[in-house]
Amino acid sequence: MAAEGHAPTAGEYIVHHLTHLGTGKPKSLVDFSVINFDSVFFTTLLGIIACLLLWTAARKATSGVPGRFQAAVEILFEMVESQAKGIVHNANSRKLVAPLALTVFVWIFLLNAMDLLPVDLLPLIWTWIYGAAGHDPAHAYLRSVPTADLSVTMGLSVGVLIVCLVYNVKIKGIGGWVHELFAAPFGDHWALYPFNFAMQVVEFVAKTVSHGMRLFGNMYAGELIFLLIALMGGAFTLSLTGFALAFGHIVAGTVWALFHILIITLQAFVFMMLTLVYIGQAHDSH
Repeated sequence: MAAEGHAPTAGEYIVHHLTHLGTGKPKSLVDFSVINFDSVFFTTLLGIIACLLLWTAARKATSGVPGRFQAAVEILFEMVESQAKGIVHNANSRKLVAPLALTVFVWIFLLNAMDLLPVDLLPLIWTWIYGAAGHDPAHAYLRSVPTADLSVTMGLSVGVLIVCLVYNVKIKGIGGWVHELFAAPFGDHWALYPFNFAMQVVEFVAKTVSHGMRLFGNMYAGELIFLLIALMGGAFTLSLTGFALAFGHIVAGTVWALFHILIITLQAFVFMMLTLVYIGQAHDSH
């Protein structure tokens, strides 16, 4: 991470930690030629872990006195099920939507929870592996919080959009949905069709973009704060100021980590709730 043999500056440290292990830098806001391998790896790994956790809970479920793990999963399942019943009124759809919402919550919670790891832990391990393979350790980039990557959060929100479109067609039929695209919200009149369609497109785009951007913005800001706190510890010296910075690093890191537990849980819950709301709207006729 050091450049030309000297310790990195604060700016170099932050830039290094915010650079992805991937195929390069995007040339525009939408550049599908760039792949962030770190985000793909951690998102896939944690997705598998989320499914294994839920599968294990279902496989080991008993009708007797539940263990702590089973009780925790049952409480979580009942919470998601009650939210799904209040939003998605089609009982047949809830057979898929409720498990989907539960998976989304657990998955995003695990993705967010990567922010609680020490910011230098995984990058240092990767730097050692990268250097041992004969490469320049200064170019060993790694970001371990997938939800602080806009491509991941937007990918999740686009996935929700696709589910909503499928349910629009399934519930209303292709003809009914197309009619709704042109007849709502201003009224079923040929002169209003262009305005209705434009508003429908804007609504779909706005919901999808805000869905992904909300999660990304909160997690990216949290990651930056952890990096700034880490810089306080990195400024330690054998002086009064150095000891004060080290003490502030410990206190601020502990307080922010404890508060961040609430943030990562809340963001997972908000994303899940918006997923249910958008799918519920796909069942409603305008």
